[in-house]
Amino acid sequence: MDDASLRERVALVLAGRPALMQYRDKNASASQARRRAADLLALCRAAGVPLIVNDDLALALDIDADGVHLGRDDGNLSAARRALDAQGEGRILGVSCYDEWSRAEAAAAAGADYVAFGAMFASPTKPAARRAPFDLLGRARRELNVAVAAIGGVTLDNAATVFAAGADLVASISDVFGAVDPTARAAAYRALRQR
Repeated sequence: MDDASLRERVALVLAGRPALMQYRDKNASASQARRRAADLLALCRAAGVPLIVNDDLALALDIDADGVHLGRDDGNLSAARRALDAQGEGRILGVSCYDEWSRAEAAAAAGADYVAFGAMFASPTKPAARRAPFDLLGRARRELNVAVAAIGGVTLDNAATVFAAGADLVASISDVFGAVDPTARAAAYRALRQR
């Protein structure tokens, strides 16, 4: 997707008031990623929606994003927490925990704001991802003092299931950005979350 199309789709989604927006682009060059992320940050700030950067703490810090989402191979979580805190109060640290309870415990201990489990369903973005059991969502909600996110294959049709299982947040790419009306789709997720 070119920059103008990306900006247009993001603006449409932001009009639906999602809880967060994540910049995720595994194929961009460093300069392209910086330009796109900074551009999206401006849109998010204008809309009052936090922008987090996926898998790239250095980029998140460089553009002064609202936070970062880190996976298994993206660095030390405690160091990331310190770096975010040094940038300013309220920075968000999200951590992919896959189907691993011990990773969620370690993330919470390192100062994560949310832990993400998944894939909850078959995912077009990561078709080979292992499935996470739904009971991890409820356990994390009961035992950890962090928000709980469900990722992987989440659609408006199945999101109620993961909210009922204990998720505070859901992440969706294809179902929102690929919708005929991304604004309405984002708003529908927000309404479902608030039930």
